[in-house]
This record gives sequence, structure tokens and C-alpha cells, in this order.
Amino acid sequence: MNPGRRADYLLSLQRFGVKLGLQNIRAVLSALGDPQRKFPAVHVAGTNGKGSVCTMLASILREQGFRAGLYTSPHLVDVRERIRVNGRLIPGRDFDRLLGRIRRTIDRLLAEGRVEAHPTYFEVLTILAFLHFAERNVDIAVLEVGMGGRFDATNVIMPLLSVITSISLDHCEFLGRTVTAIAAEKAGIVKPATPVVCGVGDGAAKSVIRRRAAELGAPFLSVFGRDGRLRASKTAAGFRFRYDFCGQTFVLRPRLPGAHQGANAAVAVAAARTLGCIWRPVDRHAIERGIARADWPGRLETVARRPRLILDGAHNEEGARALAAYVRDFVRRPLVLVFAMMKDKAVRKSAKILFPLARRIVLPSIPFARAATPDEIRVLARPFRRKIVVEPDLRRAVALARREAGPRGTVLVAGSLYLIGEFKKIRPRF
Repeated sequence: MNPGRRADYLLSLQRFGVKLGLQNIRAVLSALGDPQRKFPAVHVAGTNGKGSVCTMLASILREQGFRAGLYTSPHLVDVRERIRVNGRLIPGRDFDRLLGRIRRTIDRLLAEGRVEAHPTYFEVLTILAFLHFAERNVDIAVLEVGMGGRFDATNVIMPLLSVITSISLDHCEFLGRTVTAIAAEKAGIVKPATPVVCGVGDGAAKSVIRRRAAELGAPFLSVFGRDGRLRASKTAAGFRFRYDFCGQTFVLRPRLPGAHQGANAAVAVAAARTLGCIWRPVDRHAIERGIARADWPGRLETVARRPRLILDGAHNEEGARALAAYVRDFVRRPLVLVFAMMKDKAVRKSAKILFPLARRIVLPSIPFARAATPDEIRVLARPFRRKIVVEPDLRRAVALARREAGPRGTVLVAGSLYLIGEFKKIRPRF
């Protein structure tokens, strides 16, 4: 399969939408020799922070000298961003070769009636990641759940360790309308006798996860509270953190900015320390270096100065709150916000959090069926209508925001990772 056919085939998979369940992916994996059984793994679920935690943990494991696979979603520009070994994207020729193999296998299984329906886009990419990690003989893979946990395509693995980062309302149409229902879905990654590292704060959601772990005889480690304590100190450049976990203290200076990255770093530390106890040693220096060197584009990423231009994929209410806290602490004014969001997200609530911080809000269009249109956002954010300007073209929207902010101000492009991906595709020059 060549790159052109790759793009066409992946685009064709989008029509299968979201399909929760594991029967199909298990059938395809079995026909391919069950590559997911050929390497140990850490499985990471959560509403927010799971991508950052996965990136930090993979960085820690690399610093310790392990060959670490990393599977995340979504991507920003290139689909190959989702599948990495030791920080390097899967080569295009390997991606195309494996995708062709998967396609031939699916076609055969469909013809034989051994799968009920065509696997989805996410299922195909998950299978591809497993094949690549098996071929590259990774020491360990860090796998991010796509959505939920119980019926997510990644949940075919038997991991060394399960990690749950946070619980809040998101994807409610698939996962449930309450935090306890969502927690139950994410607790679906917990496996019998397999340790669980839980970054969820005290409350009903944490109780759901703890109860599920007890039912399966899975050791439960709380990142905050009984097992760990996180302290933050603010500097002119950002935050430094001290984290105590199970009798050891770590000094953490995440490369990723924002107070919320302290909590994500603590989850990654707890996961690494637990791996060190149940699998292979992971020392304190590797942990601290890994946290300091982990890079995750599109998360409070500064891409220009004068005016400062920040990209952040704050795609739900919790993400908007974390972004707003960073803006209040570290962002120069005036602030101009370029905002777009998916219509199935908490647009009104996110606007209520972010729009008061901005002098002007510029609403562009982005080419996704799920995206809220600028007019839909303007209606949902009616109290801020006098601040809002609609500019459908993203390049012109960013140029307008830069003029409005002036050289001493700040432009913030935020609201969806899909918006960040579109920004990176147009690559505006400053």
C-alpha cells in the first residue's frame, strides 16, 4: 500500500464511526497471530491527562534504557504520530506495509464471515500499533485508551499495570451521564490481580474504581492521599513540584507547562515506581529526567513571540479550567482567543470559563462534521457576543487575532485538538 492509497483507505474507515465492543478486533488480532501478547504493556485510561501521562511514562522508560512503544490518540497532523518507538514515529513504509496486511486480513475474514462488521478506524490503527510494537520487539508499550475503557479497542491486552488518570463528564452519549457511570466504564480496564494506579481525587468516582479493583483482587494504589502527596511551588517560569510516593521523594520540573501537569507527572511517577516493583527497576534519576524531557505538542505549546502565540487542545470543561488557571498565572494581556470546539463537547461551559479572559474572541471554521459552526458557538455564548468576531478562514482568523493582540499581547488558539491540528497544517509564518 502506497501513501496515497493509505490516505484513501483510512478516510474510508471513518464511515464506520464509533463502535464499542471487542469481538471484531479480537478476531482480526487472532488471525494476525495475536501481536498484543508479544510485549508487556501499561494501559492508561482517564478523561483528561492520559495523553500527557502516557508521554511522561514513555519518556521515563526511555531514560531508564528500555525500548518503549507509545500509542496515543488523536494525532495533530500525521496519523503516524499515534505510534512511536523511543519517541520516533513509525516509518511510513512500515505503516503502509502493515496497513496493507491488515486490510487483506480483514477482507478475508469478512468474506469468510468470521467478523460481523468492518473494523473501525480506531480498531485498525490499534491493530497496526500492536503489530509494529511486536515487530520492533519493544521492552514495554504504553497504551492510551481511546474512549472509555471497558469496550475500547485497546482493552484486549493483559497489561502489567492499569492506570486511571482522572474522571469527569465527557463522551456522555457513549459512557453515561454521571461521573460514577463514566468511572465504571473506565474501571473496565482493571484486570484480575493486576495493580491499579489511580489518580482520581477522593469521591464517588474513586470509590467505583477502588471497588472494582477489590472485586478482581487488583492491588489499588492512590496517587494522592494515602499513598502519595504532591506539593507545588510557583516560579516566574512555571511550577516545580515535590511528590512523595510510597516513601520516596521526587523533585519534578515538567517540560509541559501548567499546574495541572503536576498531577499528571505524579501519576506517571506512581506508575513508574510501581513498574519498578513488579517488573524491572526504574530509578529516581530516570523518573525525574523523563518528566523534565517529556514533550507533548499542542498542550500549552508556545509557537511564536510578539505576540506570544499559544496552542492548547483544551477540549472539554476540565481542560478549559486548567487552561484558564494557566492564563491567569502566566499569560500577558491583552489576550485574544481563537476558538473552535466539537459540538458534542461542553461548548457553553467552556466558553463561560475562557471567554471572560479574552479581549476578543475569533471564531474560525474547521473541516470536521463534528465541529460546532461559528454561528452555533456564537448562539451558545450569547453573553459574550460583543467580543466575538466570525472569520471562517483559520489563517485569516489567526492574522486578525495577532493584530488585535499587538506585539506585547497573547494569542491563544484553543478549544479542540482538531483546531490545533488544522493550525499546524497551515503552518502560518510569523
